[in-house]
Parts: sequence; C-alpha cells; structure tokens
Amino acid sequence: MDAQTHWENIYGTKAADAVSWYRPHLETSLELIERAATVHSASIIDIGGGESTLVDDLLARGYQNISVLIFLRPPSM
Repeated sequence: MDAQTHWENIYGTKAADAVSWYRPHLETSLELIERAATVHSASIIDIGGGESTLVDDLLARGYQNISVLIFLRPPSM
C-alpha cells in the first residue's frame, strides 16, 4: 500500500478523535502562541487546520486575525 492510499484509508475510516495524534485542545500550541502573539490583533495562520480546535480556541481567547491554510489535492490525483 502506498502512502497516499494509507492516509486516505485512515482519514476515510476513522473519526477525528480515534487517531493517536488527536487532541481536543492544543494546550502547548496555545501557550506558545500566547507568548509570541501578545496582542489579540496579531496575524496568526494555522497551517494544515484539519480537525484541530486551535482556531476555535484562539477565537475564544479573543484573537481576531486568524487564517487557516488547508492542503487539498487536485481532483485529478
């Protein structure tokens, strides 16, 4: 099985919270962002977004300028 088939199978058959790397809240990331972005108007980008609650948690803490970059594969692949 190639890597693409493997990951399509994982994401196609498992719930977001059923994989070992899932965390309901990314406490370490939130702590680091709060240290680096001391003003709530700071620009923040979440690369890879996925099922993460990072953006939700940042909004709940008052951050306002948040972007999410999601990687999609082209339909022809």
